[in-house]
Amino acid sequence: MFRRTIDQQANESQPPERVDSVLGAGISWQGEVHGRGGLRIDGSFEGEIKLQGIVVIGSQGRVTCERIVADTVVVAGYVKGDLMARRVEINQTGRVWGNVLTTSFATQEGAFLRGQITMEEELDLGFPEVEQPGDSTPSDEESAASTGSSGEASVG
Repeated sequence: MFRRTIDQQANESQPPERVDSVLGAGISWQGEVHGRGGLRIDGSFEGEIKLQGIVVIGSQGRVTCERIVADTVVVAGYVKGDLMARRVEINQTGRVWGNVLTTSFATQEGAFLRGQITMEEELDLGFPEVEQPGDSTPSDEESAASTGSSGEASVG
C-alpha cells in the first residue's frame, strides 16, 4: 500500500521542472548558484549558475555570466553569457548575447540571439548521478553535527 512504484522512483531521478526560488525584481545579486531545483530571476544576477532543474529569466531579469548550465533555460529577459541546457527557449522579449549548446531549441517571433547555436543528440551537463537508496554517505551537515562543528556563510 505504501510502497513506491517504479514510476515514482523514475520521476524522482528527473530534474525538477518547477520554480523553487525567486530573485525578485529590484534585487541585485552577485555570486554562484549551484544545486537541484528551479530558479526564476526577475532582478539582476551576475555570477555562475549551474542547476539541475529549470532556470527562468523573467522579462525584467538581467543575467551576466560566463555560462548558465541547467536542464532547461527559458529566457524572457536579458542574458549575456553562454547557455548550456537540454532545452532552451527564448521568448519574444528574450535577448541573448552568447552561444547556445542544447538538444532542444525554441524561439518565439521577436526573440533575439547573437551567437551560435549548436544542437547535439545528447548532452552531458556534468551533474552528479542521482544516488540510489542505500548508496548514500553522510552529508556535510550530518558530519558537522556529529563532530559538533558548524559552517558559516556570509553574503556580501
